[in-house]
Amino acid sequence: MYKKLDPVLHSPVRLAIMSILINFKNAEFSYLLDNIDTTKGNLSFQMKKLNEVEYIEIKKLFKGNYPLTTCTITLKGIEAYQVYFDSISSYFRKVDSLD
Repeated sequence: MYKKLDPVLHSPVRLAIMSILINFKNAEFSYLLDNIDTTKGNLSFQMKKLNEVEYIEIKKLFKGNYPLTTCTITLKGIEAYQVYFDSISSYFRKVDSLD
């Protein structure tokens, strides 16, 4: 039986954010924007969604006179990502077993 996929992580932009953070633990908004094919507004919206379910923490600071937004993956986010990864992997294993 196929496992249910987390609808929060089953969005391309949110999954991309989490995939970056799982490797780096934290990232600046500008880094995410440079590495994910999306707009500033959509990236901000998707980060807010991840923050609402406590998968990431968002910090807004100033670096000199410029705003600096960073996000950090939480323990809950790491666990959710691992469950999602294991669940989606099971879909591919089932396809492979049909050969």
